[in-house]
Amino acid sequence: MFSRALLFDMDGTLTDSDPFHHEAFVEFGKAYGVDIDEPTFLKYVSGQANSLIFKNLFSHVAVEEHPRLADEKEALFRRLIVGRLKPIEGLIDVLNWAVEHKVGLAVVSNAPRPNVSDMLAQLGVAEYFHTIVIGTELERGKPDPLPYLTGLERLGVSADRAIAFEDAPPGIRAAHAAKIFTVGLTTTLGEASAKANGADIAVPDYRAPALWEAIGRVIG
Repeated sequence: MFSRALLFDMDGTLTDSDPFHHEAFVEFGKAYGVDIDEPTFLKYVSGQANSLIFKNLFSHVAVEEHPRLADEKEALFRRLIVGRLKPIEGLIDVLNWAVEHKVGLAVVSNAPRPNVSDMLAQLGVAEYFHTIVIGTELERGKPDPLPYLTGLERLGVSADRAIAFEDAPPGIRAAHAAKIFTVGLTTTLGEASAKANGADIAVPDYRAPALWEAIGRVIG
């Protein structure tokens, strides 16, 4: 159990993975007659659970086939990221600070567990995290606060002693609803949009002075 915690979304937050998801969806979509350009990707894919993505974009395919399609797309994504992922600038410094100060660390993601495991391994950061919460394995995923509340429970930390890091509206809303101080990474959202969805601050990466000020103020 910990007295303080940092909770991180995966895609777009630990690493700028959206370009690889987009690449995978463009290639995958062609086989099913779906053109997934950047505006479509940002509106219907980024930060969304696969069940909703395939409901919105592949409605012409029988719904019972959606899990199989999702598995195929995610397998393609995992092939595309090999040797290509990089951590967001400054991330390793934050993780090392957390280790030094005995702060609990969690990944809270709507992504499938195989994706999260492979991405953490590719980034070389798997050993930092004490727990991984997968929204699709719970009764409700993001934007419901349940995944973040589950992460807090597993680490034994109250919401007022935690900070969440997110980059997409569903995740920001989930962390905000869990009453966690929320940092919006502007990898996929502008500052105004991040704050409109509930982020307390918005930063481009983990080197931002505003982030370190917030860490000191919120969890010390």
